This record gives sequence, structure tokens and C-alpha cells, in this order.
Amino acid sequence: MEHFKSFITEEKTEDYKVVILSVEHGDKAVTTQRMKEEADKLGLSHYIIIMDGSHIKFNDGTYTIHKLGDEKGFEISANDTVVFIRGTPTKDSSLDLISELEKIGICVVNSRITISTAADKYRTYIKLKDYGLTQPKTVLVYTDITAAPSKSTEYLETAINNLDTKFPIILKTLRGSKGVGVLFIESERALSSIVQLMFKTDKDTDLLIQKYIKTDFDVRVIVLGGKVIATMQREVVKGDFRSNYSQGAKVKTYPLTELETEECLLAAKAIDGMLTAVDFIPSKNPKSLPPYILEVNCSPGLEGIEKANKKNIAKDILIHFKNPVVRNTVPSQCGWNEVVSVKPFGELIGKFDTGNSIKSVIHAEDIKVNGKKITFTLNGKTITTKLVGNYTSLTGGGEDDRYIVELEFEFAGTNYGKVQFGLDDRSEMGSDILLNRSIMNRLNVMVNPSRKFVITTKYSIE
Repeated sequence: MEHFKSFITEEKTEDYKVVILSVEHGDKAVTTQRMKEEADKLGLSHYIIIMDGSHIKFNDGTYTIHKLGDEKGFEISANDTVVFIRGTPTKDSSLDLISELEKIGICVVNSRITISTAADKYRTYIKLKDYGLTQPKTVLVYTDITAAPSKSTEYLETAINNLDTKFPIILKTLRGSKGVGVLFIESERALSSIVQLMFKTDKDTDLLIQKYIKTDFDVRVIVLGGKVIATMQREVVKGDFRSNYSQGAKVKTYPLTELETEECLLAAKAIDGMLTAVDFIPSKNPKSLPPYILEVNCSPGLEGIEKANKKNIAKDILIHFKNPVVRNTVPSQCGWNEVVSVKPFGELIGKFDTGNSIKSVIHAEDIKVNGKKITFTLNGKTITTKLVGNYTSLTGGGEDDRYIVELEFEFAGTNYGKVQFGLDDRSEMGSDILLNRSIMNRLNVMVNPSRKFVITTKYSIE
């Protein structure tokens, strides 16, 4: 099992600020209250917000987030804040707020893309299929309420034929949670009647049909940071076909096989989730045959699974994010060449190199060292600055000794202060600067290797 555990990360922890953005109100916000309780016990500063009416302000270099009616707000930053999303936001205004937090560089659990994928059951189905995971066969139902009855019936018959299975089947709305929006359909006539009714009630309803797999229970697995931290077996509710804890299902812990562990980790990875719940039906031979993955939830409730495991999962989640290494952010796309600014040389062409893990490098000519000072020339401008140190770089021609300096660096309108550069002759490299992975993390960018000047334009330096 060891090779299925989370990747090794640097062992260090530090306190951080907790923001919980919730779409749930009152008694429904059970997990929100649990996380608030544990944040209090851990001494973590926290701020609980109902998404409706919340907003972000920026004043004097500081970001604050505000709940409706709170003028003071709560200070947030990329360095010390983690935002947890509770519930599934569907309004564009709520999703845009998440995008704004991501743009600032704040760790959001989970990202807007992950939330949008998990919220759409068919999109999740496609993503899981890309990862080779076993699922009940699923087909979208297309019905045009404005079409003639004969045409509408034809659409539904096409979906049934594509599913190619016997009744009963499962009908689901693409959005829904806690078992709501999931129907057990015993015949084609019943399916036709229910679909017509649902589309008459809401012509924009999105539906799918799915092969029904009979089972006495299903399993929920909580995956946090690439590691399984809890499991829960949920018995099918008597007189029902669903097994949600919120619907009254009995729960207990479940011993995963190695294969089930691997499949659950892949499912969480498929939607790029930091904290997810993977639901599955075990196969007849769990050790050798993969489970049927039913769903991946990006905002799992903790009430049932804490009860099943007799474990403080809310505390485990909050402690996990004390390690800044695991606070993943959503980077902006940039080209492999972009315009950057380095004082006092002004705007230069920078190449982003994901293979460079040592030092960023800047072009330098006529290098002269005088004690703790170093003089060099770039694009006809000569400067003298402090010599920070030196290092040895392995190049195609062998070893290359380089001096290190610190220069003020700016990109896309943001000043990042002093950045260390190695000095090297780059006259034949096509760019004045080679930027390493460390600075890319600070800039919160991800390189598109097929494009240049995605964020900036080279014409600004001409």
C-alpha cells in the first residue's frame, strides 16, 4: 500500500487564516460548523461567509473579503490564507468570486474548474473515462420541449438505445447532491412520462440515464492531498435504492483493497481535487476487479463519515493545510516567452523554463568582480551591484561557474522585489533571461509550450 500514499512533501507547518465560503445556511451547514469548531481549538483565525452578497476589496496593497453588511471584512493574502468551499456554488457571481481568489494566488479548496467538473455528473463521467476508470454506462438525454411529440420521443429512444441495457435504470439530473435528483426508473413508459414532466417544469433541465447496478451498499472514500484518510460503507436505505447518509443510510468504516485505493486516488486526480469524496460500488472480486465509480464530490459533508470512522476528520483537514507546500493554487497560463522588467535594464524578453530548478539566469557581458561588488553590462547599460555569491551549473559543455546578483523584478504590472539571478552570456540563446521553476511559482503561472506572449506583448519593448 505504501506506493499509493501521498507524495512526500517538505515537513514544515505554520498557522494560517481559514475562510469558509458556504452556500449552506443554518442547520444545513453542519460541516461548516464542524470546521469552525476545530479552527477555534487549533487557534486558527477564521471567517465564515455565506456566498450571497460577499465580495473582495483591495486597498493600500491589502486584500479583504467581506460578508454582506460587514464593512471591515477579513484580511486575506496568498501567503497565509486557505479558502474552503462548502456546498456546490452554481451562481456565476459565486463562481466568479472563486476565480477572483484564485487570481490573487490564494489556495481555494477546491478550484473553480474542479467544482464545475464535479457539479456536472456527465462531465465527471467523461473525465473519469479519460483516466480509464470503471463506471456504470451513462448517456445524456437530449429533449427539445419545442419539438413535435414524435421528435421528442425519438430523442429519448435514441438515448435508451445508446444506453443498451435492460430496465430498471437510473435517471439523474446533471446537478444535485445528497441523493436529490436521482430517480429509479422501472420501465420505458415511466421514463418517458417523468422526462416529459421534468422538461415541462424546467425546459433547461439537464438529464442523463445510467445503467443500474444492484447492490446492498456503496462506499464513500475521502481523499485529501493524494491520500485516503477515511472510508464509509453506506447501506441502501430500506424501501429505497439510495445510500446517502442524509437519506438515513446506516454507516460504518470499510476496509479498502489495494486496487480500490488506487482507483479512488485516480478518481480524485481526474477532477484535480485537493479534498474529495469518491463514491463507488465494490466489484464481485474487489482485490482483482476494479470498483464501479459512481461520483466524485468536491465538497463532502463530514457528519456521517466522522461517525463511521470515530475520527476527527475536520481537524485532520485543517492540520493538513498547515503545511504551505500542499496549498496548491491555480496558475495563469503564460507563453514560453514573455516580456518582464528588471531594474535598471527595463523590459526584456524572458524565457520560462520548467526544466530549470537551480537559478534564474540573466545575460551579462564584461563581468568584473571587485571584492563584494560586481560590475556587468546588459544591452549597453553597465551597473555595479552587490555580489551575492556563486554556483556551478551543469551545461552541455560541462560545468559552468556563475556569479549571483539580486535585481528588482516585475511581471505583468506586479513588482516581486529582489530576485536572484545567475550571470551568463546568453547572446546566442534568443532571450535575455531564463526563468526557473521557483520564480514561476511566485508568479503563479503555468507555461503553454506552444505559445509566446500570452500575457504580455513583445512590441512593448521595441
